[in-house]
Amino acid sequence: MNELTSTQAYWLGHLFHASSRQLTLSEYAEEQGLELAALLAWEQRLVVQDMPVPPRHRPLRFIAVEVAR
Repeated sequence: MNELTSTQAYWLGHLFHASSRQLTLSEYAEEQGLELAALLAWEQRLVVQDMPVPPRHRPLRFIAVEVAR
């Protein structure tokens, strides 16, 4: 892997921070005052540049329930 540029490191740092805090990118962007579109664009750009991008936090949309009879 090549050395990161300061811009790559900046955005990668934000992506790792959001992932480690288990925040969705939209929640993280709002909290940090970042443009969600820029965060998403840089995530994609880093993937294309073969950088190790952390997994996104995706909260469960459905909750399993048990029905008592």
